[in-house]
Parts: sequence; structure tokens; C-alpha cells
Amino acid sequence: MMQTTKHGWVEVITGVMFSGKSEELIRRARRALIAGRRVQLFKSILDDRYGGQFRISSHDGRQIDAEPISHSKQIEEKVLVDSEVVAIDEAQFLDDGICEVVQALADAGKRVILVGTDMDFRGRPFGPMGSLLARADEIDKLNAICVVCGDPATRNQRLIDGKPAPADAPVIFVGGSESYEARCRSCHDVPVTNST
Repeated sequence: MMQTTKHGWVEVITGVMFSGKSEELIRRARRALIAGRRVQLFKSILDDRYGGQFRISSHDGRQIDAEPISHSKQIEEKVLVDSEVVAIDEAQFLDDGICEVVQALADAGKRVILVGTDMDFRGRPFGPMGSLLARADEIDKLNAICVVCGDPATRNQRLIDGKPAPADAPVIFVGGSESYEARCRSCHDVPVTNST
């Protein structure tokens, strides 16, 4: 990790659901707090699972307080001048303006930590994540375990009534293990459009 620099930078933690992305964000934020850094945490208002809208929560129950936001401009407005670390969970749900906000924060000398699922359930880039990955100074891509074969999982399988969701299902659907499974490339059922 690039913790010795006095300049700003962008870290992106990405990968499939159930891979420990939010857990890693919580770990990094807590370490920064232990080091005496001023930390601000934000999360998409769309994610109200587990600890609710005012907490970043991991699937294994770890939590940390965060401020919910619905638009990237809110981060720009709410970041305090003396904040040293800005952490953002569920970045895939934010608008494309997040790229410029993140760049401006890093240029202002802040350490920015972003977490987001890089691909949607269809295997396509999710929201602004592709652009954020391109701008990152450091990237950690995490895998889960495929629930079908046990290999490393790199895909999100959305399920509706236990079956793979069709390609024309909404891209944004917040859920947990009741709606998604982590799968490897081979076990991921590539969604097809419903023909009705």
C-alpha cells in the first residue's frame, strides 16, 4: 500500500459480491483512524442492507458509520478540508461524476478509497467502475468462492426464483445471498433476453 506518500491517491477495491470488499474497506478505514487520520466515509443511499443507510456493513457483520449519498456532488460538498482519507462504498451505484470528484480529492492531497462491484450480473462493466479503475493508483480485485464448483468466483449471478435473471432485468437490484451467487466464469449463466 502507498501509505508513506504525502500526496493524494486513489485506491479501488473491486470484485465479485461476497469477496470481502466492504470488509477490506472497513479494515483500511479503521487502520487510518488508529493512525490518527481524519477519515470520512460515504456510501450509496441505495444500499440499506444489514446495518442500514448510515453504516457500511460487510456480509460477515462488520460495520462502520458512514454518510449516505445519492449523487457524487454530495461527496464534494460534504468532504471537510482537514479530512485526510475519504472512503466510498458501493461506488458502482453512483453517477459518472464520481470520477471527477475522486480526481479532485486526490489532487487536493486526500487518500481516496473506493469500493465497488466491477461487473453487473450480465458480466458488463458496472456504472462508473471501469472509469474509476482506469484512474486508480492502486487496485485490489478480490474473488469469492464459486457456489457451484468451489473455484475462484469472478462473476455475480443474479437469481429470480432460483433461476438466472434475464438480461433485460434491471441492472441495479440491491440484494444479498437471497438474490445473488458468486460464480466462476465457467459456472456463470450468461443472461439472455426474455422472449415473451
